[in-house]
Amino acid sequence: MTDADQVRNSVVEEALGKLDLDTKARLLAGQDMWSLPAVPEIGLQSLVMSDGPIGVRGVRWTADDPSIALPSPTALAAAWDPALARRAGRLLAQEARRKGVHVLLAPTVNLHRSPLGGRHFECYSEDPYLTGVVGAGYVNGVQDGGVGTTVKHFVGNDAETERFTGDSVIAPRPLRELYLTPFEAIVANAHPWGIMTAYNQVNGTTMTEHRYLVNEVLRGEWGFDGYNVSDWMAARSTTGDIEGGLDVAMPGPQTVYGPALAEAVRAGEVPESAVDEAVRNVLRLAARVGILEGAPAVVTEAPAPVDGQALARELAARGFVLVRNEGGALPLDAAGRTVALIGAAARDARVLGGGSATVFPERIVSPLDGLTAALPDGALTYSVGADPSDELAPAEKGFELRAVCRDASGAVLGEGSLPTGQVQWIGNDLPAGATYETMASIEVTGTFLPRESGEHAFGTRGLGAFTLAVGGRTLWEGVQEMGNEADPFEAFFGAPSERARIDLTEGEPVEVSLTFHVPDMTALPLKAIMFSLLHLGPRRDAEELIAEAVAAARAADTAVVVVATTDRVESEGFDRKDLDLPGRQDDLVRAVAAANPNTVVVVNAGSPVELPWREDVAAVLLTWFPGQEGGAALADVLLGHAEPGGRLPTTWPARFADAPVTEVVPTEGRLEYREGLFIGYRAYEARSITPAFPFGHGLGYTDWAYESLEVTATTARVRITNTGTRPGREVVQVYLAPVADPVERPASWLAGFAGVEAGPGESVEAEIALPARAFEIWDEEARGWQRIGGTYEVRASHSHGDTRLTATLDLG
Repeated sequence: MTDADQVRNSVVEEALGKLDLDTKARLLAGQDMWSLPAVPEIGLQSLVMSDGPIGVRGVRWTADDPSIALPSPTALAAAWDPALARRAGRLLAQEARRKGVHVLLAPTVNLHRSPLGGRHFECYSEDPYLTGVVGAGYVNGVQDGGVGTTVKHFVGNDAETERFTGDSVIAPRPLRELYLTPFEAIVANAHPWGIMTAYNQVNGTTMTEHRYLVNEVLRGEWGFDGYNVSDWMAARSTTGDIEGGLDVAMPGPQTVYGPALAEAVRAGEVPESAVDEAVRNVLRLAARVGILEGAPAVVTEAPAPVDGQALARELAARGFVLVRNEGGALPLDAAGRTVALIGAAARDARVLGGGSATVFPERIVSPLDGLTAALPDGALTYSVGADPSDELAPAEKGFELRAVCRDASGAVLGEGSLPTGQVQWIGNDLPAGATYETMASIEVTGTFLPRESGEHAFGTRGLGAFTLAVGGRTLWEGVQEMGNEADPFEAFFGAPSERARIDLTEGEPVEVSLTFHVPDMTALPLKAIMFSLLHLGPRRDAEELIAEAVAAARAADTAVVVVATTDRVESEGFDRKDLDLPGRQDDLVRAVAAANPNTVVVVNAGSPVELPWREDVAAVLLTWFPGQEGGAALADVLLGHAEPGGRLPTTWPARFADAPVTEVVPTEGRLEYREGLFIGYRAYEARSITPAFPFGHGLGYTDWAYESLEVTATTARVRITNTGTRPGREVVQVYLAPVADPVERPASWLAGFAGVEAGPGESVEAEIALPARAFEIWDEEARGWQRIGGTYEVRASHSHGDTRLTATLDLG
């Protein structure tokens, strides 16, 4: 413990001693959606939290204060570079400080147990070691900037279906060796200041009440000394939560803590010492971020400023994974060459996933923007080809909107801008002057400049009474009732509903208006308003669109097709049903590839999708959700100004039927992790299934010769040479494979890795630590870690499916 730690602890104890029971209980309950109350009598400021996996939104769902949007966490993990993750964290800390945020609700380190997990774009990997290393880099980076992190969702929240109530039934070994491992590694190597406990149960106990996993494992065994906050609305029992080690119940103002907690203490149901311990953790966090008077902040001088746009562009390119590149199709030779860019997502880029990770960047560079800027005039053509969605989506392209709040007399109370047609106000996130008590209506109003002539569809999403008008004409009035949505997150938003169609002319602006009639929310514990104005442009014949794309591809030297998922495929709140690309995108790729052998497919998806045409095209580049600078990074990589630096953080199956784990829907409330230790590449190897692209796979723009491997019980040294004509970066991966294994384990697993760089003809040595834990299993009878001796084959690999060198290690 440092001198500063001792001072902070002393100040915390002194402040704690000045608080009465009611104030202590109030401090453990959110005062609103995003913050804890200030306590001026002890010099405590209000502690502010914000979502933050890819950017810092702040406390309001608005574009008035834009946020840098980094690539999705799957992209960050694909870089296989904890130092890069640390740089990303420092940028987000910079953003947080600018917005007055003290704690980020990130990173998400749940595992890709099944490719159907709907929120996997917000997680890192199927592998616990890679997840822990990247997550530790992120946490260290954010906390380097003096901002706290909240590692989530502890634990077993690996699917979205019934996530509020489902019981994840996980045996002790896989729980320890897989799902707890990233959290344990981050606590050990990054000392996070916060943990978020999940909605779900684990083995019959709700995580916010899980005394064993929180108090005995997280705090007792691992020594975690930060604060434990509930996922939003996850806290359900005053006594169960405080006894289970939950410090803060969010959001407020009505929670199971506050007055209810004070009353439980007075009734003898909860010892006041339990409340004191929770308050101590909160005050320690406040001291660390510098908002408790007299306590020195951990970081008194912020790191050097980071250029957010430049780092977002670098991160995107570093995370792109080139999984196929036949005949050196990439990089493109731009000199005198023509490119046909195809795909709806090339124009309207999907740069982030749906749900609480959403932010509103100041700008978005689409693939069309990036390639237009990078290629000579006349070298690029664009065609839609096939739209991944025929569903209405929140009004965005061509719309300029604002929200106007009125009282029952029609008088304006307040108004605010909208980044899209989506209104999502929770708690105090309302335009100035508006209150839930006085608002009678909210009108989303503004203008729409159509990009195409034809029949445009308009609709709504959300529950309640609406009036829709376009061009000054009321097109629909009605009420949307609750449907059969299973997840409250999905129910809040409701399903998209088409309400009217109207013919509009390209380039001729028209007024639009959607009025929402605000219901009485007096009895609601958490007040929120969520609804959307939706739009869908004219639908042209799919065959005609594909024919246009084929003609453009035939006339160009290279065809670049961008395929994508949608927020109805990958989002918080629900899981996927399959791994198909939506719409006619597969048909589009096949048709274009048949017309042009130099077809490059760019896959804009946060997690695996089926690519049935992968062997029919020249190159396949995975760009994940690439963040706001994704189009610029794509141009950099396609034209060879940057190398695609990524390696797969999760296995991509050849077809959905090959995926080893597909059960994400609980049966009678229980989600049985029957596969045990065998998820991801461990399961593919156990079942002798060859995936489309193995874990760790990725091609650069140069070649590498693996020349020597030397191993000890603690280290592997691998010497490689760049045998290509360009400088490059290789991720050297080391896997352990036991010989004649005396216990049940996977056939092999990742033990360590290192990224190395070298110029043409240069050799470099990677020194890779082999952690002691890599040789251990969780002994269920002894309830402890056991080292397994014997003989191991140590594999130096380019990917899990591409071993280059082996050596034998005998642990005796």
